[in-house]
Amino acid sequence: MASLFTKIIQGEIPCYFLAENDSCFSFLDIKPLAKGHALVIPKLELDYFFELPDELLNELMQFSKRMAHAIQQTVPCIKVGMSVIGLEVPHAHIHLVPINAISDLNFSNPRLQFSDAEYKSLALEIQERFGRL
Repeated sequence: MASLFTKIIQGEIPCYFLAENDSCFSFLDIKPLAKGHALVIPKLELDYFFELPDELLNELMQFSKRMAHAIQQTVPCIKVGMSVIGLEVPHAHIHLVPINAISDLNFSNPRLQFSDAEYKSLALEIQERFGRL
């Protein structure tokens, strides 16, 4: 059975889309730790991040680097932190979270909520910046 993320990639479940290429896909987290919290996932459905083929892992990291720059240009923050946890959804993924302190990347922190219009506006801003990098 396809993972939640595979269903998002296939358009079966809506998302606040940010960018994609042949191997990678990115969208906003709908239960974010911070404004601009995004997920970057491989289109290949594998559960464990460290089982990804080396070439795909390298591409995913390069894509994530570019996405982190787009997020940082959009959302005021000191840095964009990265976390690979892999327990929430059985599909390898990277969390990119705008941070100003180490505690901002604590997944036990309360999650934020934004309106549909706020998510759409933010996604568009990040898309535009990503496209210029």
